[in-house]
Amino acid sequence: MNNLIDEAHQQGEVKTKEKGDKTEAARKWMCGKYYDIRTFGAVMSTGANAGQVRGPVQLTFARSVDPIVTLEHSITRMAVATPAEAEKQSGDNRTMGRKNTVPYGVYVAHGFISPHLAAQTGFSEDDLLLLWEALVNMFEHDHSAARGEMSTCKLVVFKHQSALGNAASNDLFKRVAVKKKNAAKPARSLDDYSVTLDGKEIEPIKTEVTV
Repeated sequence: MNNLIDEAHQQGEVKTKEKGDKTEAARKWMCGKYYDIRTFGAVMSTGANAGQVRGPVQLTFARSVDPIVTLEHSITRMAVATPAEAEKQSGDNRTMGRKNTVPYGVYVAHGFISPHLAAQTGFSEDDLLLLWEALVNMFEHDHSAARGEMSTCKLVVFKHQSALGNAASNDLFKRVAVKKKNAAKPARSLDDYSVTLDGKEIEPIKTEVTV
């Protein structure tokens, strides 16, 4: 981070500013160049000062709708890593480990976007569209053995008519209900849940595929 802040202070529009204005100029340059800073914010006072940015986008920790049960699996490395291991005949190249998985779970996270902070950082409508695309597809390029089938199932967006908003966020979140259809049956897919907005079923996410 300090190297990036130093880069900001080497820019012409920053170097030419008076001492008291350099920090604000560096902050604006960092927001303009880096998506994550103008979106989620950053503390950039750890080296050459570029101030602090409060990001307009904030996300909560995701919580599971129902209690989950973790399963523990033993894993063993059998690959030879060094020539010394290859020379041994005793099988000392094995390394034991553990991996945890969840049979199935539905997690819900809430997000907030502040138009006032977006105006300060330069977060634009194009940045917002990129955020929606990232939220929908973020697990498609991060598969692993432990989370191979994780996916974004629903994305519900409330759009207000003014920067001050038409309703409080907690009231809006209450309008979305995620409930298990059969409480006695363990959930193994999203079909085991009903996801409704004001009592009406929410359409699944649609993606266009070109072959």
